[in-house]
Amino acid sequence: MRMDGCPAGSGRAMRLDPFALPVRFSASDAKTDGYLREVELHRSCVVVRRSLAGMRMAVSLPIAAFAGVGLRYAADAAGLIAVVLAHRDPGLTLPLFVSCDADEAVAEWRAWGVSLRLQLLIDDGEGWHAPFTQLGEVRTGEVRPRRRRRSALKRRRPSILLRRPRGELTDATPVHRGEREIVARN
Repeated sequence: MRMDGCPAGSGRAMRLDPFALPVRFSASDAKTDGYLREVELHRSCVVVRRSLAGMRMAVSLPIAAFAGVGLRYAADAAGLIAVVLAHRDPGLTLPLFVSCDADEAVAEWRAWGVSLRLQLLIDDGEGWHAPFTQLGEVRTGEVRPRRRRRSALKRRRPSILLRRPRGELTDATPVHRGEREIVARN
């Protein structure tokens, strides 16, 4: 992936910003004449321009045509991690970010997923799959306990009762049967 002759992601100034779309960049393509393709990335569509056997072409795809934003580990290239715009056709998969730092790559992966409103995917060598279980656009998982902070029920019961241990009757608990109750009265 290149921008203005410099590899994208080589410095902070050349990084593709997911929140400053539309963006135009060049990506490598081994099947084209100049081994480069020009990519225009908008929030709603992607335009890929390339030349194949002397014939220039432009392919316009809606963002919905892509499977999602993928995270791919390149084992052959010195531990590089790539964030790509994943498509079912590997020829239309577009690189967005490449780095050796895993934390930085994961942050970019999440940012691109939020910006393009696409599903986050991971390439495990056998294909793309979702790392989280989802129901549509909603992530599913274990239910978290309800926070009482801004709830309407907060004022009904003091929160100290949630922290106090519950009392239990045991054999050692004294029970006074048959005794008169002493009540102090004024």
